[in-house]
Amino acid sequence: MKSGSDSRAAHRPLRVGLFGIGLDAYWPQFEGLKDRLEGYVGVVAGKLARPGVEIVNLGLIDNTAKALEAGDRLRAENVDLIFLYVTTYALSSTVLPVVRRAGVPVVVLNLQPERAIDYAEFNRMGDRTKMTGTWLAYCAACPVPELINVFHRSGIRAYQVTGVLRDDPHVDAEIDDWIEAARVAHVMAHNRLGVMGHYYAGMLDIYSDLTAQSAAFGTIIDFMEIDELAEIRRGLSAAEVDAMLARIALEFDIQPDCDPAELRRAAATAAALVKLADQRQLGSMAYFYTSVPGHEHEDLISSVILGCSLLTAAGVPVAGEYEIKNAQAMKIMDAFGAGGSFTEYYAIDFDDDIVLMGHDGPGHTKIAEGKTKVRPLQVYHGKVGKGVSVEMSVRHGPVTLLSLIERAGKVELLVAEGQSVPGPILEIGNTNSRYRFDMGARSFVEAWNSVGPAHHCAVGLGHIAGRIAKLARLLDLKITQVA
Repeated sequence: MKSGSDSRAAHRPLRVGLFGIGLDAYWPQFEGLKDRLEGYVGVVAGKLARPGVEIVNLGLIDNTAKALEAGDRLRAENVDLIFLYVTTYALSSTVLPVVRRAGVPVVVLNLQPERAIDYAEFNRMGDRTKMTGTWLAYCAACPVPELINVFHRSGIRAYQVTGVLRDDPHVDAEIDDWIEAARVAHVMAHNRLGVMGHYYAGMLDIYSDLTAQSAAFGTIIDFMEIDELAEIRRGLSAAEVDAMLARIALEFDIQPDCDPAELRRAAATAAALVKLADQRQLGSMAYFYTSVPGHEHEDLISSVILGCSLLTAAGVPVAGEYEIKNAQAMKIMDAFGAGGSFTEYYAIDFDDDIVLMGHDGPGHTKIAEGKTKVRPLQVYHGKVGKGVSVEMSVRHGPVTLLSLIERAGKVELLVAEGQSVPGPILEIGNTNSRYRFDMGARSFVEAWNSVGPAHHCAVGLGHIAGRIAKLARLLDLKITQVA
């Protein structure tokens, strides 16, 4: 999947601040040094540039007066993250005012211009003043301990990338990860999470502290009534339902035993859900409802699976059972471009050493292995009504699991990396996948459980635990990786 499904979350692009540092006392002493270092800052600016990201490049800061102005500008520009490029030795007093005024985390780029100094060529220069000027251009590592010390003492979250300015894959990957983590934090801070209905009664682990969620991510919680969805569905035209039926036929593999009347009922509810999400400008959603037999609301809630799957695939992840924490986890995974499908583990195949995971209700069709099937169900186990449902496996290959944990009013992240592997699944009209972990199925389940997550989690494509860890650092959240 392409990176970053933030369909309706960001009201402005991500803004990243950049500045290089130096010491103004050097410039009259060493001809050409300042120009050389400013050129290096331009190289870093090129590394940061990408669509959807605004770079606020302050150039080279080399004294406290410039530092104060730079801090004010970063604050005024409302940057989300700072990259501090260390070009040579610089005083921490010229750095702290910039970062402190901006009030956001900083990534210190300790990048020297070449992999190593050519000692023989350097020593042949002869002119020790020129030699010292050249040496200073390699001194990126020199002030980093001073800077990190001062940041720690000032309560500023600072992180490091160490390497070479050009042609260093590690550096490029780390910069990509930090920008992606900042972009996802930005998406979450502008996300509107719609909640409709109530919790699945008795699942104590899924009950959520909405204040903790808003505090951790900046999420806006939008409470919705199922009556609103009912009113929208009543107002649909036949043409709107026909159009949704055509979309369902295009995006799903409809099995021949599906009742056309049930498909049309699901299409009507799907069209209403899409309208509701558009009207409310939702970026994600959590729902559950029971109603009473024969009520319009029971008809609604028993026909939402296709519509919720379509929304999930369109960048508006939908979690069933009112699992708000998992709606957040799904949104994070989707914003990283990994997908984010609702799942839980339900059994272990000890012969194949794999964990069987899945769930009833909506799935993320864009991360499915093949086309997602639509099957009829005569009963939704543990829920009301009957109708059509989706059946899919997550695409074979590397996957990441993410769970959000609430503990004493604080949000934590739990991640694991594994593989979605081929093999038989239970063809019962639910999402079902087989996952293998390097530590083995038994050890994985015990390790995951020991951290204390709710029984639901989000699964997405690729191994992105490193990026999720950087997101946690930017948001100052505890994170545990068990696989």
